[in-house]
Amino acid sequence: MADDIATVDPSSTTTEVLEKVVIRFAGDSGDGMQVAGTRFTDASALFGNDLATLPSFPAEIRAPAGTLPGVSSFQVQIADFDILTAGDEPDCLVAMNPAALKKHIEDLRQGGTLIVNTDTFEERNLAKAGYESNPLDDDSLRGYRVIKVPMDELTKEAVKGSGVSGRSVLRSKNFFALGLLAWLFHRPTEPTIDWARKKFANKPEVAEANVAAFKAGYTFGVATEATKSTFEVKPAALPAGTYTNVNGNTALAWGLIAASQKSGLPLFYGSYPITPASDILHELSRQKNFGVRTFQAEDEIAGVGSAIGAAFAGNLAVTGSSGPGIALKSEAISLAFIAELPLIVINVQRGGPSTGLPTKPEQSDLLFSLYGRHGESPVPVIAAASPSDSFEVAIEAARIALTYMTPVILLSDNSIANGSEPWLLPDIEAIPNIEVDFVKYPNGPDGTFLPYLRDVQTFARPWAIPGTPGLEHRIGGIEKDAITGDVSYDPKNHQLMTDTRAWKVANIANDIPDLSVDGDEDADLVVLGWGSTFGAIRAAARRARLDGRKVATLHLRYLNPMARNLGEVLSSYDKILIPELNTGQLLKLIRAEFLLDAVGLNKVAGEPFKVSEVAEKIMEMTK
Repeated sequence: MADDIATVDPSSTTTEVLEKVVIRFAGDSGDGMQVAGTRFTDASALFGNDLATLPSFPAEIRAPAGTLPGVSSFQVQIADFDILTAGDEPDCLVAMNPAALKKHIEDLRQGGTLIVNTDTFEERNLAKAGYESNPLDDDSLRGYRVIKVPMDELTKEAVKGSGVSGRSVLRSKNFFALGLLAWLFHRPTEPTIDWARKKFANKPEVAEANVAAFKAGYTFGVATEATKSTFEVKPAALPAGTYTNVNGNTALAWGLIAASQKSGLPLFYGSYPITPASDILHELSRQKNFGVRTFQAEDEIAGVGSAIGAAFAGNLAVTGSSGPGIALKSEAISLAFIAELPLIVINVQRGGPSTGLPTKPEQSDLLFSLYGRHGESPVPVIAAASPSDSFEVAIEAARIALTYMTPVILLSDNSIANGSEPWLLPDIEAIPNIEVDFVKYPNGPDGTFLPYLRDVQTFARPWAIPGTPGLEHRIGGIEKDAITGDVSYDPKNHQLMTDTRAWKVANIANDIPDLSVDGDEDADLVVLGWGSTFGAIRAAARRARLDGRKVATLHLRYLNPMARNLGEVLSSYDKILIPELNTGQLLKLIRAEFLLDAVGLNKVAGEPFKVSEVAEKIMEMTK
């Protein structure tokens, strides 16, 4: 163990080995639950567990302390095998105050471990949370293993002499809770201590206060034998290689950088901060050593406008936002479409409409992404399935945009963006290059430049860098002649250009892989999904097969155009189930396109599917 932390005495505490465990940290938004959860997650990743996380934030920047709307939580599932979700219900809940207990106790499984900070269970906080009596003093928690800890008092005692004083001493109580959890679940302590000292190297008194509180929490477990059993989850048998714990926004940013390197183009990201997409901007702004240029614009329209300008100038151009911001960008996306410039538009979806649920996940922007522009303006739409998949999807979005000279919409969502999982670092050399050919000389028969003389395979128009002698041409939103690029109001030309742009996007279907089904070959039911439903669908199918049910799963990365064999594959099943975090948007598309009687499982509660919810529907449909 690190420094002078006492070790667990095996003679007084038994260790129960578990295949998996789900832990949820909950408290005020100022209690540091995201930090505690992230540090526990990183220690587990270094230990070798497979894991998945689900952070949950209040919508307000600083919600009223002690109230239900102000509760912040972080859930992590760790396992000794390959897992797909952050778990349905926690086995262990850390409740830092009455509001956290009130909001999350119904999710804690019966017989689970409940750790409560007793110092906060005083009359005022109980009233804020809606309690008429103290739940720690009655029988309402009888079904759980309750560990009562005076964290405020013990944290104050632990940080004496650190140099931290006043109200700041209680800022370390999340580290006390983290230390207790490290003891309870046999987590390595060195990663957390090292992180605290590096993170607060410029404030050594804060670093030592956090380390002292962490050690005190660990020692509390040892000294008091807070529970007669501790728990251990062995490392997972994952494929060999180097892993890092990554969330979706970070993986997406890294994928964009990889695409920049593989295409030989400078990366430009023009954006306006918006939850939950802002961290893409934050991460890219740190990567100037890769030639990344970031621009925090004054609004969403300026953000996409700057990216369109960067695309015209020969950059790998990207803009990002969430639903409300994509709405503001829609006219400019139409401009990029008619100008036929390569542009990646990232939409990290959240609960809507309008401001809606800005910190909660939803998949309600699918139809908007497909059709939410004026005029006939179909664009390719692809979706990430998990945090680590975001890396590959970013590269694929860049490949399509650059190959076909078109905007591409990349869909993520809140649970992917902020959720994390271990990611096997790829062999960068094995990632194919993205070929980019700028036109350098006039391509017309008489020495003129024809900006819409198309590639015979991709239908892409040539990409000319501004200022190249002889390649001057018009650019903008007014319709252009199909060859010369001159402004044209001719009806037949507009028909031709509209059809050609649509053909170009539809032709991408010939450049994406056919779909392959996962699961039982003789199944009557296929579960079709897209985006972040991937984990819940696959895990639910596993659960159903253990019950003897025959079920197959199919997940879509490409939403426009869809894989060429999708209709054929779906038609081979008697039943189709489509779970979505919306009111049935992919369901509408499948019914309209293939005339198949698919069944929807829909949820718009501001939270991802539980595995049990999807599994229950599978059981119902496979009776």
